[in-house]
Amino acid sequence: MKKILTLVLASVLGGAIALGTYHIFIENNNTITQQHEIHPLSIPVNYGTTNTNLVKGEAVDFTIAAEKTIHTVVHVKNTTTSSGQMSFEDLFLGRRSQRPQIGTGSGVIFSPDGYIITNNHVIDGAQSISITLNNNKEYEAELIGTDPKTDIALLKIDANEELPYTTFADSDNAKIGEWVLAVGNPFNLTSTVTAGIISAKSRDLSGGSIQSFIQTDAAVNPGNSGGALVNTNGELIGINTAITSQTGSYIGYSFAVPSNIARKVVEDIMEFGNVQNGILGVRGGTLNSGTAENLGVDETEGFYVDTVEENSGADQAGIQSGDIIKKLDNVGISKFSDLKGYLNTKRPNDIINVTVLRKGNTKTFPVKLLKNETVNLPVIGTLKVASKNELKKYGTINGLKISRLSERYENEWKESGIKEGDIVTSINGVKINSVEDVEQITNKRSSSEPLRVEIINGKGEKIRYRF
Repeated sequence: MKKILTLVLASVLGGAIALGTYHIFIENNNTITQQHEIHPLSIPVNYGTTNTNLVKGEAVDFTIAAEKTIHTVVHVKNTTTSSGQMSFEDLFLGRRSQRPQIGTGSGVIFSPDGYIITNNHVIDGAQSISITLNNNKEYEAELIGTDPKTDIALLKIDANEELPYTTFADSDNAKIGEWVLAVGNPFNLTSTVTAGIISAKSRDLSGGSIQSFIQTDAAVNPGNSGGALVNTNGELIGINTAITSQTGSYIGYSFAVPSNIARKVVEDIMEFGNVQNGILGVRGGTLNSGTAENLGVDETEGFYVDTVEENSGADQAGIQSGDIIKKLDNVGISKFSDLKGYLNTKRPNDIINVTVLRKGNTKTFPVKLLKNETVNLPVIGTLKVASKNELKKYGTINGLKISRLSERYENEWKESGIKEGDIVTSINGVKINSVEDVEQITNKRSSSEPLRVEIINGKGEKIRYRF
């Protein structure tokens, strides 16, 4: 009986050991294999700057780019004074309640001597600007200049030491699908790095074909504005500027000013004090199925030239109405924001090769860009540089002529005796002599400030208007 019991116990113990061994070594191994198949440990991506194709077995590494960039991105704090709600004491003493208001954002150091690029909206209206580096050192910043059109601003700090800085990359070479990092200070969380890919290029959010953003799905939130968008080499390809959101926070896409545009803007401000825009001298629109059918052309991509401005670079080069612009230098043009974005990187007197499609034939013209001589003024319309003879005719030595009245208010202007060719001599009490004068006045004007203009009409009468 004892022998039988011993045999039974040995059998049970042996079975338990065998079952435990199977569970530990076989079932656990199967579980690890299944997890590995469902959740790959690496993403096979080539992160070279010139080739973004997937390469088997190569994992993307963001650490180099992050290490290069994180010390070059700064925290920007601007301080303004706003009128708070009046208390009973304020009312009794006849005083206004003034309270400091602080706004924050990001910026990128791009030179060892302390030049910083950020968004115009980050520092707009600031009475003082302070910069905090990644090592927590704080400096007062000088505002060197701004360009509200591209939403770029240039700051300068004096650190008495060489600072880490980010180098510019050629944003025209950035590829859709390429990995990028967004570095900034969202919600005052300093030195934050997020990753994504370039989702699209030449994106226009305004609907007015005046913007040309890089679109990415790297997470960007309030406070990231003015921060860096870099490739996996840590080179700057954009300045994070905007998001599309119904909540005010990130929901999928963010937008950056391309580095080629941002770099050109800050270089212009440093050299000339303002942005130098070279114009091609054509008017028209983007082609699509509808417009192509209306115009009687077969192409559905490109910029259709409707009119060529007289004596412009395009006119002198031989570009004609009806041409379809397909390429500027080596950059393909499928819509107006492509064209606008590339021209924003150029200056007057630059020569670009314009490739057009004309009656089925491809032709390339070298075009010399000219200085911009027109500017849009709200309510009135387009102003243009006037010749000495035109100014003399109106009995003035300064001013810009109205080359095109606002379509919306054209009838009202004509009823009040103002027509195209009349001269605008001053805006908000400041005499104007150039396009730059108008841009500086309108850029400094707050949205609540009225617009006051003085116009000389064809009868030689000076008429003042207030809007």
